[in-house]
Order: sequence, then structure tokens, then C-alpha cells
Amino acid sequence: MADEIKLETMPTPALTLDPFDEKRITAAEPKDVEPVVLDQSILTPEEQAMVNNFAATIDVTDSQVVLQYGAAAQNKISSFSENALNSVRTKDMGEIGEMLTGLVTELRGFDAQESKGFFGLFKKSATKLKAQYDDAAKNVEKICTALESHQVQLMKDIALLDEMYKLNLTYFKELSMYILAGKQKLEEVRTTVLPPMQERAKASGLPEDAQAAKDMDDMCNRFEKKLHDLELTRIISIQMAPQIRLVQSNDTMMTEKIQSTLVNTIPLWKSQMVLALGLEHSRQAMEAQRQVSDMTNELLRKNAEALKTSTIETAKESERGIVDMETLKHTNESLISTLDEVLRIQDEGRQRRREAETEIGRLEGELKQKLLELHNGKPEQKA
Repeated sequence: MADEIKLETMPTPALTLDPFDEKRITAAEPKDVEPVVLDQSILTPEEQAMVNNFAATIDVTDSQVVLQYGAAAQNKISSFSENALNSVRTKDMGEIGEMLTGLVTELRGFDAQESKGFFGLFKKSATKLKAQYDDAAKNVEKICTALESHQVQLMKDIALLDEMYKLNLTYFKELSMYILAGKQKLEEVRTTVLPPMQERAKASGLPEDAQAAKDMDDMCNRFEKKLHDLELTRIISIQMAPQIRLVQSNDTMMTEKIQSTLVNTIPLWKSQMVLALGLEHSRQAMEAQRQVSDMTNELLRKNAEALKTSTIETAKESERGIVDMETLKHTNESLISTLDEVLRIQDEGRQRRREAETEIGRLEGELKQKLLELHNGKPEQKA
């Protein structure tokens, strides 16, 4: 088919930020890196003179010199590398990270039990809110104190790493000078000393001459291996420079993060807590004002009801006579009843008096009769 796309004709995928760029973007092929050649061009004139003078003193036939050549600089690099590695290993950035994470957790979990979100704090009473704020503030202060201590230590480490970086540059320069002096001496021996010895051995055929030439060649090889070891040590020194800067960068970032936490995060949190407490106080004041308003309205309603009742009762009393008709009727009935009772008592008294007069007359007649009988009977007794 004419429209069929063949795989061999498929274009190579390409990425571009320019939609109108039709150029194909191909993957960058690794370029051949030219090896760095160590020569005296990296040295100052004074250092070059020092290398030339030192090279003249090197005796490659002395096994002890070959064995100890550059050992002082190697020991410095070894000790220095160990200190740098210890600094990397013992630098527990995770601890500071955990403290910062704990600080965030402390701030976020301030009110996690009762509400979601920062504004849920306003649902609590001011007393409870203040108590929780105090507890959180104590934990935050402890974390801040620890962070400040770590920040001071990190700043000390940064200054120490600066010194280590400078020392590494010095050690690197010393190693380079040892290597250049050694190569210069090795080249001198192999071009001016070893060939005549080899020619003499061939010419004389004596074993001692051959052994001397071989010993010199072996010493040159040993010295060359020693220089190779120094070059490896020099590579370590080269690698140490970015390692130091990497540790410094980590320390600097952590210092800046701690500084940001202490200067920005904590004051901001405290400001928000002040606002939360202030809003809670406002809410309580509003609640108190609402209760006062409710009580005032209730009091007004009660007073209105009481005024209504009192006014009605007063109006009733004002329209009422001094003495009720019922009272007058009752009083009149009582008076009439009293008068009737008095009349009855008077009639009974008159009746009793009449009966008493009759009885008194009878008693008086009886008394007279008795007295007459007594009077009449006395003379008869005398006779």
C-alpha cells in the first residue's frame, strides 16, 4: 500500500521547546575527554625552582628514599580524607530533618483530636485552648533550643570545612610537586644514567655490570610505581574538594532551613495562636453580651407582664368602693340579728324578773307566815 508507513522510514523521536524548529534533536554523544597532563605549568616560578632543586636531591638508588618518597604528603591526605569521611558519616542530617518533621507534626497536631483545620481551635474554651497552647509551646521551645544548638554546630562545621578545603589545596599542590620532581628525576636517570650502565654491561659482559644495570632499572621501576601511588593519592585529593563543598552545601542548606524555621515559622505560628486566643476572647465576649441581651429582654418581658398585672389590679382597686356592698349587707344583717337577739334577751329578762317578783312575793308570804307562826306560838309556851 502506498500509504503504509515502513518502520525503516519512521523518524527518530525528538524533543524541542520550539514548535517551529524542524531540526532533529539527537542525543549528545559523549565526547572524548583529553587526559590531563601534569606539568610544571601549574606551578609558580618559585614552586618550579623548588621542584628543580628538590629533584636534584633525589637518590633513586636509595631504597629508603624510594620507600618514603612523598609519604609525608600521603599521610596528610590519608588523615585528611579520614577526617572528611568521618565528617560525612557523622553528619546526621536525618536527626535535624526528624526534628523539623517533629516540629511540623507538633504544630499540625495541635488540635487534631477535636477538630480539623486551624479554625477548629475557636470551638474550644479559652482556658483549654491556652492550656494546649502552653503544652505545644513548651515542646516547640525544646525543639527550637535543639535546632539552635545544631545550627551553631553546623556553622562551626562550615568554617572547619573551609579550613579543610584550604588544607586540601595545599596537600594537592605538595603532591603535584612531589610527582613532578619525581618524574623529572626519573626521566633524568632513565636518559642519562641507565643507558650508559646498560651499554657498559653489554660491552664488558661482566655479571656485576649487568646486575648493576638491572638494579638501576628495577629501582627506576619501583620509583615509577611510587610516583603512580602518589598520582592515585593526588586523585583522592582532587575528589576531596567537591566532597568538602558538598558537605558544606548540605550544612548551609540545613542552617538556612533552621534559620527560616526559627525566624519565620515559629513567630508566624505564635502570631496565629495570638490571633486564635484573641478570637476566642472575642467569641466569649460576644457570648457574654448575648446572654446579657437575652437576660435584659427577659427582664423587660417580665417587668411588662408585672406592670400589666399591677396596672389592672390598681384600676380594679381604684374603681372599688370603700366598703363593699356585700360587707354592708353582712354588717346590716349582723346588726339586725344582734338587735333581735338583744330584744329577745330583754324580753327573757323581763319575763324572768316578773317570775322572780312572783317568786319573791311567794317567798315573802311564806316568810311572813312562818314568822307569824313563830310569833303566835311563843305565849302559849310561856303559859
